[in-house]
Parts: sequence; structure tokens; C-alpha cells
Amino acid sequence: MTPAELSRTVQHAVRRAVDAGEIEEAEGVWGRVVVAPPRPGGFGDYATNAALQIASALGRPAPEIARLLRGRLLASEGVAEVRVTGPGFLNIALDGGSRERSLVTVVARDGARYGHGDELADTDLVLRAAEDDLRAQVFADAVVRLVQAQGARARRSSTEGLAPRTAPPTPVVRDPYALLGEDALHWALLSAAAHDRPVLDPGTLLAQRAENPLFLVRYAHSRARRLVGNARELGFGPEAGESGAEGAGLVRVLGEWPSVLRLAARRRAPERVARELVLVAGAFFDFHDRCGGVLPLGGHKPLAAHRARLALAEAAGTVLAGGLSLLGVSAPEFV
Repeated sequence: MTPAELSRTVQHAVRRAVDAGEIEEAEGVWGRVVVAPPRPGGFGDYATNAALQIASALGRPAPEIARLLRGRLLASEGVAEVRVTGPGFLNIALDGGSRERSLVTVVARDGARYGHGDELADTDLVLRAAEDDLRAQVFADAVVRLVQAQGARARRSSTEGLAPRTAPPTPVVRDPYALLGEDALHWALLSAAAHDRPVLDPGTLLAQRAENPLFLVRYAHSRARRLVGNARELGFGPEAGESGAEGAGLVRVLGEWPSVLRLAARRRAPERVARELVLVAGAFFDFHDRCGGVLPLGGHKPLAAHRARLALAEAAGTVLAGGLSLLGVSAPEFV
């Protein structure tokens, strides 16, 4: 179950409680339900303050509303456990298999547009970047892509609009494209926060080793793509299912991707996308190592678990490709 689907599940629980006369109809009850990962040390996969919002609108105790919604949510498909914490937060644990199956299905359906939405549909944005300010141009282009992915109308201009404040890179070189190439240059300029000074060091940015974040991300994408190709040669393909406990970390990170894109667009912070891509790549390799390889070994026939693992690996590759595209960085199949 994705965060968007869980939000709808909570809304449906509220609707059922209203229909049953447990909660009164009132203005403010039908606002957008927001779910987010719980704070460190918290319970479950997601938490929501929906009960507190409803209680405020109705003038009723939040713990009472939370307990009513808990019962409704426990009857919802894909929900394993719900706990009421603090002043009335609902902490929700999802059924692992259901969550993974739904997530992989959504990523396969949406492709590189997974995580795109309409949250900024009412936004018009023009970013100004001088023709002689390379970092401002690259930064503005990335922000335009990010906010457009959330429904905004946006463009870059050299003469009008809002001028983002970006620190110049260090060291300043005469022809950074010739030194680094477009991919490494864009990564360097965008993976640093706007107020930080990126370092254009070819020894780091072009290194073919895991310590180089750009290489790690692109290699993870390449590895995921090759797994799908190798499976095809063995006569089977990806199929959404349950990959087991080994995939839990990767499922969690991929499920957070839409909220990362929304936050990066709202705050005009492409470095958040770069940082999350590194997390996805790390989670992918951890998943691959924990399950002892995605594909069957020794000539054994593929099982349902192998198909599910392959589907999860393919989803990771899709997210990595989509994120790199938003940063203006290519995602080659072979690295």
C-alpha cells in the first residue's frame, strides 16, 4: 500500500464512521489526510494526525476519535496494526505482502512518473538565471522539472522571475562540461544545497567505485536493468508479490519516494532528490545481498519469490531512472 492509497484508506474509515453515526458531519472533517513515516522510535510504517484534525473541527476529544478510527482501520485490507499514541496520533503498520504488491504495481503502472502529482497545480513559477551563471541555470532547470512534476506551470528565464540564490562552485573552472561531462556536472551542482559551494573534483565525481554517490546510483540502476534482462533469458519476468523480509527496507524507501518529490518541489530543493536516490541505491544493494541474489541459482526453476524479487528490483530501477531524469542526469543501462 502506497502513502496515497493509505490516505484514501483513512478517508474511507472516516466516511464509514460518519455513515454509522460515530462521527458528526462537519466542515474541516474532509480535508486531505496526510500520512508520513513515524518519528524515530515510533511505531509502524506511517502515522497521521487525522483524528486530531477531526476532533478540533467537532470539539471532541482526539483520543476518542482516534479509537473510533482505529477500529475502522483494523478492518481495512492491507492494515496489520494500528496504535493510538500521544494526544491522538494514529500509527499504522501495514501488511508487508500487501504493501509490497501494491507498491510494485503502482510503480510498474506509472513508470518514471511514479511520485508525480498535482499538489502545485495552482502554482506559476518563473526562475531567473543569468546567461553567465551556470549553476543558477542548472539549478533553475532542475527546480522547473520538479515543480512541473507536481502540476505547476514553470519555466526558466534570463530576464524575469525569481532569482534563486546559489553559491558558486569551487574550484571555478573554465569549461566544467569538458572536465566532467554533463551528468557528473549536473550531479555535483544539484546534490549540494543551494547555499553550499559544490566541489567540481573529477577524481571524486568520475570515480568508478561505491564511495562515489553518482556511480552508486547509476550502477544500482544498471544492475536492476540487467537483472530483468537476465531473467528474460531464463524465461521468466517480474510479478508483484512477496519478496520476504529481505525486501522490507527497499519497499519502505520506495514507498517514501512520492513524499520526497513533493517536499523537494515545495522547497525547491533538488538536493533532496539526489540524497534520496543514494538511499534507494543503498537499499537496493542491501536487498540484493540479503536475499542471496534475485535470480535462481544453479539451474533451479524460478519460484514466486524470484518473480517478486525481480519485480521489486525493477521498481527500484524505475525510481532511480526517474529521479536521475529530474536532475538532468542520464541513467545508462550499462555502467
